[in-house]
Amino acid sequence: MLELPNGLHGAHRRRDVVAAIGRYAMLAALDRGELVSFHKRVLVCRDLVTQLRTRAAAALLLAGERAVLTRHTAARMYGCTAADLAPIDILVPYGRRIDRLPGIVVHHGVFTEDDIAPIDGLPLLAPELVLADMLCRARRPIALACADQMLGGLPEAQRAGFRDSVFQAISARADNRGTRQARVLLDLATGSPESPFESQLLLMFYDRELPVPTPQYSVTTIDGRELYRLDFAWPELRIAVEYDGYASHAERQERDRRRDEDLAGRGWIVIRAAIDDLIAPSRLISEVRHALTTRRLSA
Repeated sequence: MLELPNGLHGAHRRRDVVAAIGRYAMLAALDRGELVSFHKRVLVCRDLVTQLRTRAAAALLLAGERAVLTRHTAARMYGCTAADLAPIDILVPYGRRIDRLPGIVVHHGVFTEDDIAPIDGLPLLAPELVLADMLCRARRPIALACADQMLGGLPEAQRAGFRDSVFQAISARADNRGTRQARVLLDLATGSPESPFESQLLLMFYDRELPVPTPQYSVTTIDGRELYRLDFAWPELRIAVEYDGYASHAERQERDRRRDEDLAGRGWIVIRAAIDDLIAPSRLISEVRHALTTRRLSA
């Protein structure tokens, strides 16, 4: 079995491997496929080559000192599955020149030691700074989904404080590009949507100038017992949108049908949304508009 020096999540500087086991043994490990060349200066263990932490560690080893993970990569490390897995985003100070590297995007900026939050030995930009940057620069659906996931990962009592920190980080940016968009998205984020697709639906409603619904609305009995939790609701009009994120089997479809019938008996209009509605939203938007108009007129 190959004996390697201590690396970083399976990533090693080539020179460290040579110093530990010799050049011949290193080349033999490469020939056997036990090691894979991430770059001419960095090697990674084959079994870990697809792991985010391993690729991130390899990128940091290439970048050298004063480099941190940022944007999509850092967001992924903070639990945002909506963020992109590749390429690896690293941030280095202004003035640092790093050659273009495959699979790595190098960003330049100003940060201090207080702005770094290590995870598993990897330096990351602090979560509020990462989210502020994502809200300003990433694609809007991804940025909102990441905001919801970061907020959703916090206890309810901590969300307001974190939101304030993100708002301050947005306001403190030297580059004001995207800051207006970022504030809008931060206002929309609640931490309640249970998937990135639900965050996308919420943004779609906002973009079509529909009233912003309440995510994960609880329908309760008179004594406060929860009967149903609705993906989106306009509770004052008793209109709901339920997102079917995958093809339902017959048993689930029957359960959903009975649920919708019970809600209808309680005065609710339930509109079903599917993943295709994110691509071609006209049907869903039309049904929601019609339901809103009908309920307003009847009121």
